[in-house]
Amino acid sequence: MNHASKSNNPLSRRKFIGSTAAVAAGISVSPAGFAGTYFNPGKPNSMFGGVQIGAITYSWRSMPSTAQDILNYCVEAGISSIELMGNVAEEYAGIPPMPPRPARNATEAEQTAYQQKADIVKERQREWRLSASMKKYRELRRLFNKAGVNIHIVKFAPANWTSEEIDYAFNAAKILGAKGITNEIGHEACSRLGKYAEKHNMYAIYHNHAQPGEPGFSFDEFLDYSPRNLLNFDVGHYFGATGNHPNEVIERLHNRIFSIHLKDKTAKEANPANTNMPWGEGDTPVADILQLIQKKKWPIYCDIELEYPVPDNSDAQQEVIKCVQYCKNILV
Repeated sequence: MNHASKSNNPLSRRKFIGSTAAVAAGISVSPAGFAGTYFNPGKPNSMFGGVQIGAITYSWRSMPSTAQDILNYCVEAGISSIELMGNVAEEYAGIPPMPPRPARNATEAEQTAYQQKADIVKERQREWRLSASMKKYRELRRLFNKAGVNIHIVKFAPANWTSEEIDYAFNAAKILGAKGITNEIGHEACSRLGKYAEKHNMYAIYHNHAQPGEPGFSFDEFLDYSPRNLLNFDVGHYFGATGNHPNEVIERLHNRIFSIHLKDKTAKEANPANTNMPWGEGDTPVADILQLIQKKKWPIYCDIELEYPVPDNSDAQQEVIKCVQYCKNILV
């Protein structure tokens, strides 16, 4: 099937902007207890028309991103479910921090010195993981759940970790309330992590970038490694790389899709091609995707991944709020 045209998406950019302007303009400055971050005292609910809309914490990478920051953003945006990046959880739990990265124009000697320091810290982090108490993860789960936000996945991406660290990743994710961990899709990762998912009675969930556009690519061969292997299906990357409608994959593999990353990209043959755009300006059939999941009542988490450039007069939080409203307008 060729890529869907913009006419498949009933929510025009003009309607999108109009429906979200009031929301974005109404962002409040936090009270003193949350200085410098966003806060809204009500408990969030982003289950719209039976479809759970969430976000991945990577969306706020341009802003302060401690666990408390992320929670504040979720509550203020009305988001009730989150794919938590592993580094956010581990920083909260006290993992030794990596050294600051050198500047882009760093000399070869400076880059070598950084790598030497990084290798030392990576070993310290490995040792930390093997002896870390789960107390801080229990505390973090309570913090999020009390505010009305559930953690459904943790993106530890542990495929290259030692066996003991992979066990740690699944244990930590379970304590955080997640149903699995995520990793980039690949034969080595899928053949390895599925066994640990079976051991821990959880899921190993795999994210795609542009791999589906490669000749001969098939999701099935990665899923076949384990019944506990599921997909974190990035519909934007899939559409931009293949030009095919993501619903073809969703309909066929819906029972092996745990979650979806939502974004709006231009089509494979567009100019510019395969490019992240503000929602409503690209060609990705976001409305088709959400309405299919709604119609079929499939329990697939749909997570906002903000990847388009943030406008100079905005910030990531304002843009995430617009994306939440975009989804709500489609589903309600």
